Amino acid sequence: MPRETVGGGLKKVLYTLRTAQRIGLARTGKALRSNNACKACAYGMGGQAGGMTNELGEFPSVCNKSVQAQSTDIQPAIPEAVFGHPIVELAELSPHELEHLGRLATPLHRAPGANHYQPVDWDTALEIAATRLRATDPARAFFYSSGRSSNEAGFVFQLLARAWGTNNVNNCSYYCHQATSVALGATIGTGTATVELADLDGADTIFVIGANPASNHPRFIHKLMACRDRGGQVIVINPARERGLVRFAVPKSARSLLKGGSDIASTYVQPRVGGDLALFKGVAKGLVESGNLDTDFIDEHTQGFEAFVDDLVRTDWATITAASGVTEAECREVAAAYARSTSTVFAWGMGMTHHENGCDNIEYIAALALLRGMIGRPHAGLLPLRGHSNVQGIGTIGVKPVLAEDVFQKLEPAFGITLSRETGWDTMAAMQAAAAGDVDGAILMGGNLLAANPNTAWAEDALGRIGFRLALTTTLNQSHVAGLGDGEVLVLPVSARDEEWQPTTQESMFNFVRLSDGGIIRHASVRPEVTILVDLATKLLPECPIDFEAFRQHQRIREAIADTVPGMDALADIDVARREFHIEQRLMHTPTFRTATGRATFQVRALPDVDHGGRLSLTTVRSEGQFNSIIYEARDAYRGTDDRWCVMLGDAELERHALTPGDTVTLVSDHGRMPDVTVYRHDLPEGCAMAYYPEANVLTGTAVDPRSKTPAFKHTAISIEASAG
Repeated sequence: MPRETVGGGLKKVLYTLRTAQRIGLARTGKALRSNNACKACAYGMGGQAGGMTNELGEFPSVCNKSVQAQSTDIQPAIPEAVFGHPIVELAELSPHELEHLGRLATPLHRAPGANHYQPVDWDTALEIAATRLRATDPARAFFYSSGRSSNEAGFVFQLLARAWGTNNVNNCSYYCHQATSVALGATIGTGTATVELADLDGADTIFVIGANPASNHPRFIHKLMACRDRGGQVIVINPARERGLVRFAVPKSARSLLKGGSDIASTYVQPRVGGDLALFKGVAKGLVESGNLDTDFIDEHTQGFEAFVDDLVRTDWATITAASGVTEAECREVAAAYARSTSTVFAWGMGMTHHENGCDNIEYIAALALLRGMIGRPHAGLLPLRGHSNVQGIGTIGVKPVLAEDVFQKLEPAFGITLSRETGWDTMAAMQAAAAGDVDGAILMGGNLLAANPNTAWAEDALGRIGFRLALTTTLNQSHVAGLGDGEVLVLPVSARDEEWQPTTQESMFNFVRLSDGGIIRHASVRPEVTILVDLATKLLPECPIDFEAFRQHQRIREAIADTVPGMDALADIDVARREFHIEQRLMHTPTFRTATGRATFQVRALPDVDHGGRLSLTTVRSEGQFNSIIYEARDAYRGTDDRWCVMLGDAELERHALTPGDTVTLVSDHGRMPDVTVYRHDLPEGCAMAYYPEANVLTGTAVDPRSKTPAFKHTAISIEASAG
């Protein structure tokens, strides 16, 4: 049997080289060598060890995502002539074209109902922002942040919102890993990874569930390859068979390149879309029936085990296989492989969280770890694969609608204020309020809120009902040119991370806080987010007891974070000591659970109804040439697609619908239509389809997981119709 085509390889080396040549080798080298944390995924690299080094000292720790992220930051300014075009023409540009217009280097103002953006000076822009917000009831406004902002900017952002009078503070994690945070809180008492990067080097088994790190977290592939090289197992669970997870030619490894790629997955299981919970129950059932449990750990450190097992006994194999699309033999094979392991790390992505039962999925991943005592010791545990480079840090320092009471009790005396305990809007709640006409102001720090939302037509209408929007960004995206309605919009250009005037900090998915030096000057007219927020605060809240002016010095912000946010004590002098650190009480190398009882909890959840009456289950995915909603290139080298306006189908569905690759069809859901999409073949289970995010957001709905409020981007019922042409 011929070996499968691999991901990675010399093509990625050449792609990185071409990208670097396009933006300038000297500028690329300067950006990558500087002591700044990587701007891409939260896997983390850079900081004080050097721009291409991780916390283990491994060099070179760089990937094409890093270069892609740098490529847009290093662009020249958008030519002023571009703003002579009406906004409707800018809205016709693709996300890729908008991103590559150049860096935004001047404040832009769109008067209510106007057809054009007008460049304005900074004084005018800040006065407009303060005037509009002074006229706005804080209860009818929300603050939204992406995960690429710094801890310093995030802290000032959320403090400004609360001092102004609203807890409607949220971030992009509500549309990605909030289900992880909620579920882990309910099982082990903490919402983040329990392992550090070094733990991966001692694991003999790594599960990769609902994620495609070959495209989205390339540095993680190195750890998977290393696990296989030392005789370990990599168990991949994903509806789509992704070539980069089967074999990957690691550019850093001459041996991997010369032998045509390294085997990544030792076992690859493809449940149907939405069948994950049933599969997890099948694996757990196999472990229980074979007796491969750590009974001492269960007895000493957990609760709820008896009810968990009773549910498994009541759930027969026929139900499990029908719901999961995976055979009993496959479930038992995974259970047996796991039983052979002495140290297992479970890693997962948004393929687990983007479901109406996202929290349930994560609780059962945690349960699998608990069954064999794989939490609370070195080289084993739980690893959510987070996207944005500081999305975890943004949550840590308080950009969320609910703060813990102990944080409130530290904030209030520290600043001489009294803050509301009212629960603010999460991201979907903010959008629903906008759709109802209940939002007069929105402050958006980074991100692309339009593209991030499900049900594109609904999202455009909702955002268009907001009276005033203030956006802080490095480049233009869809949120700045579409869904504006008749509202007033102000777009302010901000410094990229390595352009910050003072050092900033970021937190990786491993709970590791890095210090970024900043200091590169590319555009003299852009300003740091902290500077803008302080300017706004002093105009908006002149009588506030908080000394926002003091926050112009980032060190003062870090001191405030250290004084008020648990586990962040070491942040106070990080710029002096230059000692990066793991946040206190996050890593779990001993079975000490921060729950009310001190024990981890086995949760019991019912299987979801995944019967769509003959319709297909659509999952949305990101491409190799993409970071979150940012499109760097239209072609997906790993999946072989040249057109993002497409649908990928397995052989069974191609045959059932009498289709061949290259045909065009129309996809239809209860929420929208996607006309004239190109058909591609991909290895997928029967009854499933796959399309790209955010293009396929026109089909997804606004239903959310009830506990985390995360939309079900990964599971939408669709039908296929012939295209009109």
